[in-house]
Formats: sequence, structure tokens, C-alpha cells
Amino acid sequence: MIKVTYLDHSGFAITTPEAVMVFDYYKDPDKKLEKVLREAPEADVLFFVSHHHPDHFNTSIFELAQNRKRTYILANDIFSKLVPKTGLSVAWMSPGDIIDSLPGTQSVKAFKSTDAGVAYAITLPDGKVIFHAGDLNDWHWSEESPEAEIRAAHAAFDKIINRVAEEYPEMYIAMFPVDARMGTGFAKGATEFLEKVKVDNFFPMHFWGEPQKACDFASYVPAGSKTKCFCLDEPGMEAKL
Repeated sequence: MIKVTYLDHSGFAITTPEAVMVFDYYKDPDKKLEKVLREAPEADVLFFVSHHHPDHFNTSIFELAQNRKRTYILANDIFSKLVPKTGLSVAWMSPGDIIDSLPGTQSVKAFKSTDAGVAYAITLPDGKVIFHAGDLNDWHWSEESPEAEIRAAHAAFDKIINRVAEEYPEMYIAMFPVDARMGTGFAKGATEFLEKVKVDNFFPMHFWGEPQKACDFASYVPAGSKTKCFCLDEPGMEAKL
């Protein structure tokens, strides 16, 4: 069994048989991570940070789970001065980097983002793939952005997504932005992602004050897709897969 716990914003804790993987910890108002760790006392803990933006990176992660074996996987745009110099296992990743020696994984690959940092594709020991997009999205504001800017944003996004789909055509779990601030185009990037990658379980994130978009998003899943879209719209909610 795999359990997905929503922490807040783009933050998730995913419990697998081998590890607890924490993505983009920003805040955890219900203290759910403590509960997740208590329920998996023997598991290694991996903290993934996609980029330096403060809604994705909180330095308090270096003080969490101190009684556990921890590994930190950090995007290369995070200032090294913010990371403790001793006592931690830290792996830095740039787009294209692959690490095949992390606990509870076969491999981890970092992909370029359309914003800061990277997106992560993690292959588990049984071959299942977990994808956290970070701030990878088709960022544009259709009501405000000039047409040329929209085309350029889409081209940059399309190039990255095509590469992701080529290397990982199927994923077990994907966490992807559905940002309400984008207006009518809030689901465009996620829809294209699901058109190109076969995803079993999809978790919207990055709602910015409109979590109902997570629930609305199920109607945007491409026709004929068997993707299950989860509505974890409040911190602390969980899904068991």
C-alpha cells in the first residue's frame, strides 16, 4: 500500500513500503507529518525540494525527523548557505541529473522546470513512478498575457513535457499545479500533461486560496482517460492506494 498525505499548498508526504517521501514542505498546519512518521517508524525519510521559492522550501525541514535516517534532495537553485554544513545527507540536483543510490528508490531524475528549480521523477523498487512537478506548468494568464507570451510559455512547457512523456510514459502518482490565479487557463498545463502521460493517480496542488479547483479538476481529465483524480483540498487529508 502507498499512502498520500496532503500537507498544504504543494506539500505532500508519501509513505511507501520502504520510505517516507516528503515533497516541497512549506507548512503543515495539522502536524500530519508527525503522525505519518510515527506510523512508519522503520522507514527512511527523504525530503525533496523542487526549488527555492518560500512556498516550496522551508528551512525547518532540517530540524524535522531528527531521530530518523534522513536524506535531502535539493534543487540546485537553493542557496547552500541555508543548508546545515554537517550532520545531513544532502544530494543536489540539476535538470538531467539522475541518482540511483537513494533509500527506497531505484532512481530519481530531475527535469527542467518552466519556473525555478526542477521537477522530480522517482522510480520505486517495484517500478512504479512518482512525479512531483514543483512549479513546472504552462504558466500564462490568458486574460492578461500577450499572445506572443502565451505561445512562448506553451512552447517551453511543451518541450519539457514531451521529454518527460518520452522517458516516463506511465506514472503511478503525479502531483501537478492547478493554480486558480491563472483564471480560465488554470487547468491547461495539467490537462496537456495527462494527455501525454498515462497517470493512474493524479493529485492537483498549488491552489493559492481556491482549493475547490482540486475537486473541479476531475472534469478536465481527458476523455477516455482512466486517471483517478483525488480531491485532497484541505491540509491533513489522505488517500490510500
